Amino acid sequence: MKEVNWNSYTYLTKPGAGSAGDWAKAVDKAIVMGASMDSDLLKAGVQAHHKAIGAVSEANPVMSKADFEAINAAIGRMIASVPESQTMDVYNAFSALVPAEVPQYLMSTVNEADAKRAYSALMQFKDVVKANPITPQVKETPAALSGKLGAIDAAAAKLSAASYPFLKSAPWDSNVYLKPLPGTSPNQAMKAIDKALVMGASMDGKLLKEAAMAHHNALGSIDGKLVTTAADYEKVNAALGKVIASVPSSQVMDVFNAFSKITGPQVPSNLFNMVSPSEATAAYDAFLKFKDVVKAAQR
Repeated sequence: MKEVNWNSYTYLTKPGAGSAGDWAKAVDKAIVMGASMDSDLLKAGVQAHHKAIGAVSEANPVMSKADFEAINAAIGRMIASVPESQTMDVYNAFSALVPAEVPQYLMSTVNEADAKRAYSALMQFKDVVKANPITPQVKETPAALSGKLGAIDAAAAKLSAASYPFLKSAPWDSNVYLKPLPGTSPNQAMKAIDKALVMGASMDGKLLKEAAMAHHNALGSIDGKLVTTAADYEKVNAALGKVIASVPSSQVMDVFNAFSKITGPQVPSNLFNMVSPSEATAAYDAFLKFKDVVKAAQR
């Protein structure tokens, strides 16, 4: 762990020649696995990562041994709470996209003997996780929150109708979405992701599961241009609105501000030039109205 160069841009680079569609299908397997996890164990795993990220810097990017152990324990419990078949679906999906040269190259960047010892230990850990399955639990959404979410469905319908033309005009099969943000270091990207982790850990477990499955269903209905159906798109928007309403607005803004800082002005400008300007503007206007409805329901 200490030998790995965590400041390397290698980990922000897409391995292999897989298309955007191929990667979407692989991510879908991870979404299904995540949706099956015990919500409390998932939250604990995210918080363990947050704690570790808070203690590292670009100058000192290696987490402490204690934080590393806490993360491994948390991940083991998360994986123990899902069917083995889903774990293997994720492994096989990503394995098919990562060329054999990638692990060989990564091995060459560290001490080979240390890497092999780590792998051997992982195999032993895997057996313990497999031998100790955990029955996942998902708590009901508090009535105080669920009672305020009804308006989001209608707002999502309006947003979806106004923005679906934009969705269809975007080149989702472009590799641009698989590229790292220009000028952003791995540490800067990680610190922004940390804000998203904190927000995710605060989300209502049941609503988070429903949002994940809405994305899974949408990915299952994509066409050759990777565009989902209007109905599935509406369900995704409604699910996202509800899960965002389950977290404090300050955390939502923390995520927005963190990614805003590492996203240069050329990025939105470039994306805007890839679609119909009028459709993008209509989608943005509708999104701001949707945001107000979500905020009104926010806890």
